[in-house]
Amino acid sequence: MNVTDLSFGIVMLLQFSIGISVNIFLLLFYTRMVSTSQKISSSDMILTQLALANAVILLTSGIPETMSAWGWRNFLNNVGCKILVYLGRVARGLAICTTCLLSIFQAITISPGTSRWARVKAKLPKWILPSSVLSWAFNLLIDVNSLVFVTGPQNGSAVRMVLDLKYCIKVIDSAETTLLITVVLSLREVFFVGLMSAASGYMVLILHRHHRRVQHLHGQSHSPRAMPEVRAAKKVIALVTLYVLLYGRQTIMLSILLNVKEKSPVFMSSHMMLSFTFSVISPFLMIHSDRRMRTFWKRESPAVGTDPS
Repeated sequence: MNVTDLSFGIVMLLQFSIGISVNIFLLLFYTRMVSTSQKISSSDMILTQLALANAVILLTSGIPETMSAWGWRNFLNNVGCKILVYLGRVARGLAICTTCLLSIFQAITISPGTSRWARVKAKLPKWILPSSVLSWAFNLLIDVNSLVFVTGPQNGSAVRMVLDLKYCIKVIDSAETTLLITVVLSLREVFFVGLMSAASGYMVLILHRHHRRVQHLHGQSHSPRAMPEVRAAKKVIALVTLYVLLYGRQTIMLSILLNVKEKSPVFMSSHMMLSFTFSVISPFLMIHSDRRMRTFWKRESPAVGTDPS
């Protein structure tokens, strides 16, 4: 293993270790919040699903990518490749759907009570669970092509490799099928990115009006504490901005990889390493913006230093 491969292996291992630890913590934290609260928070349900999606992405893609970066090859058979890649693709689709659902939910939540969203706001909590179930069904169906075309590593120049993951490959003999799958998956991502961007833009507008109104009432010298809805909206805007920026990066790099004849191993490794960035960074945004985390740590920290005797 050369120095470059060793560097990528170390970074992938650190990224996976940190990401899976934080996402599992968040998954347990929000699951506890949902199970112990008398009134179930809709945003907690959505964040639980996002943490679950991030954890599945890191488990199904992070582990094999880390093993591959450390030089392990051919450790999966055809069935293992199909299941692992399929679950990873479903989780990625679920992450974008959940982030979009979170942005729409928060945009409607902070909308003025006198606006056209007033009726929708009252019924919104009842739609969260059906929307989550629908997002699961949608992604399980749309990513079923992975079960058909993904296989273990193969030798032979006659094979048309659309995507080579080193430990698995995606093989499609027909250029028309490749184009159809690419268009369908691209439309899904563009649609949900567009929706979450529009919802975030609407929230920015609402927050700007709220800020001007507060400054007018309290004066420039006084800075009142932000309402919980405002803090939550800022958190969602940060999450959406992170996703959109990383989605743009991934689209550009993937387009380059698919159109160049000689693929650079360093460029390919960089693309795969950066593909987990959202799953690793987004939990820290959620932790930083959730004030209940401070209460949780204050309540749990005395127990750590208590002498059991």
